[in-house]
Amino acid sequence: MEQFQAHPTAVIDPGAEIGAGTQIWHFCHLMTGCRIGEGCNLGQNVFVDRQVVVGNRVKVQNNVSLYQGVLLEDEVFVGPSVVFTNVINPRSFIERKQEFRQTVVERGATIGANATIVCGVRIGAYAFVGAGSVVTKSVKPYALVRGNPARHVGWVGRGGNPLLFNDLGLAACSLTGEQYRIDGGDVFLVG
Repeated sequence: MEQFQAHPTAVIDPGAEIGAGTQIWHFCHLMTGCRIGEGCNLGQNVFVDRQVVVGNRVKVQNNVSLYQGVLLEDEVFVGPSVVFTNVINPRSFIERKQEFRQTVVERGATIGANATIVCGVRIGAYAFVGAGSVVTKSVKPYALVRGNPARHVGWVGRGGNPLLFNDLGLAACSLTGEQYRIDGGDVFLVG
């Protein structure tokens, strides 16, 4: 008995590893050698390429392709129709598989609907990428970025709410009450 659920239209190639409690919806395709963690949810029409690693409790919404080089850590949220790339200068007539660049989305980060993530970047833990943004460079943990190209516009806590720092460089999340401090342009959870 399988420990995950897959819609009958999903294609799961032999050798794809899928954790317990994961749900795979309509028209998904998981290729040999991909690894999906426990308790994940892959929405309709999600493609997961060879060697892609998806952590535990990750949500990938409809119409997302995770190509080789993408690593999603635990508890990442990927909104509908997010685009990941894996080659910086693709040409149809030039083979560049040896040039794939890794993209890492760290624990708890959110990528909003229709965002584009250019390969070779790191999106920090609990960062928030606004819908429709184009990420061309790495994003710090807890950073809020948006636009084309994506620009830093603020900070968010683990709950996703904005952090407003006082003169002492301290902030509290209005949702969780967790305390944060900013030091040298980086945000840290206190305690």
